[in-house]
Amino acid sequence: MKNDTASKWRVGIDIGGTFTDIVAINPKDNTIRVGKVPSRYEDPVGAIVEAITSLELEADDIDVIVHGTTRVTNAIIEGTMAPVALLATDGFEDSIEIARLSRAELYHLDVPPKLPPLAPSERRIPVAERMAYTGDVLKPLSAEEISRVVAQAKSLGIDSVAVSLLHSYANGTHERQLGQALADAGLHVSLSHQINPEAREYERTAVTLLDAAVTPIAVNYLGTLENEPLIKGKLRLFHSAGGMATPDAVRNRPLVMAMSGPAAGVAATARLGGGFGHNSLLTFDMGGTTTDVCLVQDGEADISVDKKIAGRPIRMPMVAVESIGAGGGSIVRVDTGGLTIGPDSAGANPGPAAYGNGGTQATITDISVVLGYMNLDKKLGGRMTLDRDAAIKTITPMAEKLGMGIAEFALGTAKVANAVMSRALRRVTVERGVDGRNCALVAFGGAAPLYAAGLARMYGICDVVVPRASSVFSALGCVVADTSYTDQRTIRSESDTWNEASFAAHLAEARTAVLKPFLDEGISEGAIQVEHTALVRYVGQSSEVATRITLPHDISMTGESFRKNHDQLYGFATDESFEIVSLRTVGVLPSGVSATVAPGEPNDGPTLISTGDVWFDAEAPVSTPRYDRATCAAGRQIYGPAILEDASSTVVVPPNWSVTANAAGDLLMKDHDHDR
Repeated sequence: MKNDTASKWRVGIDIGGTFTDIVAINPKDNTIRVGKVPSRYEDPVGAIVEAITSLELEADDIDVIVHGTTRVTNAIIEGTMAPVALLATDGFEDSIEIARLSRAELYHLDVPPKLPPLAPSERRIPVAERMAYTGDVLKPLSAEEISRVVAQAKSLGIDSVAVSLLHSYANGTHERQLGQALADAGLHVSLSHQINPEAREYERTAVTLLDAAVTPIAVNYLGTLENEPLIKGKLRLFHSAGGMATPDAVRNRPLVMAMSGPAAGVAATARLGGGFGHNSLLTFDMGGTTTDVCLVQDGEADISVDKKIAGRPIRMPMVAVESIGAGGGSIVRVDTGGLTIGPDSAGANPGPAAYGNGGTQATITDISVVLGYMNLDKKLGGRMTLDRDAAIKTITPMAEKLGMGIAEFALGTAKVANAVMSRALRRVTVERGVDGRNCALVAFGGAAPLYAAGLARMYGICDVVVPRASSVFSALGCVVADTSYTDQRTIRSESDTWNEASFAAHLAEARTAVLKPFLDEGISEGAIQVEHTALVRYVGQSSEVATRITLPHDISMTGESFRKNHDQLYGFATDESFEIVSLRTVGVLPSGVSATVAPGEPNDGPTLISTGDVWFDAEAPVSTPRYDRATCAAGRQIYGPAILEDASSTVVVPPNWSVTANAAGDLLMKDHDHDR
């Protein structure tokens, strides 16, 4: 097909461990197409092309392709990053190995206390220079020293270098000089004052090393993507702070792609959650490999600057997603420690035993098949028939080992999975001063609607939302994403000695920084929304509290907001002096894409597909109707037990639950045990 410019499609693609999801929206009439193809670990671009082709789209039909990926995250988790060198101020090159005085396992002395640094001692190069914390030059960086360290870096035979000089957050001149010389020598360079401009020397160095280590991987991947004719000139990347950016912007700071896939589903919830009827939402994204949860309040996702991936600090703004290795493909085992789930996954090939591709290890998907949740007569993703006998075969030895029946073991495994996921929910609510029981659980991803009701009941949540296109919701988040860029800089200004003129200058500089990439693309300044957030703490504290800045700025108002937020997080607030440690500024260009759908034609649905046995407790299976989700009439309540399914997802409604579709096609589930 050929489309004119006004009707070109906007495409979102999310590559997961098992499936590659795609959503396309035509802004002209809001037509939505969705698809799902198996992921290809060795050929992700091939999976993207297959996904686009499955929607019968050609290059001329597409306006933009927004891509969320776990490629950078996987490289960090698997330890397959490129070797890197570190340039650090003379005398401080070993700070990365000294790290923090903490152990990964406090009482396990046989476990190494911390991860080894990405740059071992032989790849750490001291630089003769020195800055004061004020940004004043204490020891100049000479041209001879630049030549020496560049030559030494080249002699190591590596392609990527991290530069982290003392107090460069206050003055990045020396880092820029080194960076230019290293780039001229043909090396990839990451500069700490650009990656993480803050005073924490260890964290700043660690995250800069991490950025340098993933740079070659990201650059090669972006190059492959941009050379694909179906994608060339249309690509945007979804980043971990919940927006999208150009390939050039991401190429300069590739670490922003870490956790970009999970962040996309959160962005979709923040964008579309206003129609769910709740101000506080907990996202529950259960895919094939991991489960990701996050808190969204009043249409805004919680943002963190203190995350870790595979034990390595990521000190940069990103959606505060909590990830655990418990997805549909996660492997179930019984060993000397009892029953365990994940973190390793069967992936897409061979996949769960029920896929019939030669998988021999039991997974959560196999548990779902044994319990009767999934329709054996339907092809998963339109192409894969499920094999219940193969699933039972993998589960039987473990059930016998524990002296349990097949159904009893499967139900127990589901409860263990829910308990693991419940702990993740607590980390994003209770640890942030929020009572998660007052939130609604938003379930998306291929497996989440199967387990959402059980997880909600275990946690004490009575409302669950299963959005339309739930199995490809993260891809939908890519489609509706705004373009955004973030600037974070160290301020370190105390309330007792506040200088409003100095702070105003910081605000102006930060605004200019986030506007630049938009203006470079020819976008008018008036179209950009700019927001400022201060990271504030009491003098002497070590952790900051994010506090929104209102303009025109008044330090007393900022202090009042800080104390309110501090009280919510920690249960107290005082009138002591405080300091603004950092300023975070975000520039946003709204996408203008709407994912709303017109109400369907009135019908007498839902249409009954079949009736079959489903196990909700170990006593006996329950005869349960299975309905076509697409035929659920808006406003009509269906009482459990029931199962609703579409082409790529299954929603389990247990006894004492009900489900109602709204006009947009979202499913609103309610636990009536809470009514008692």
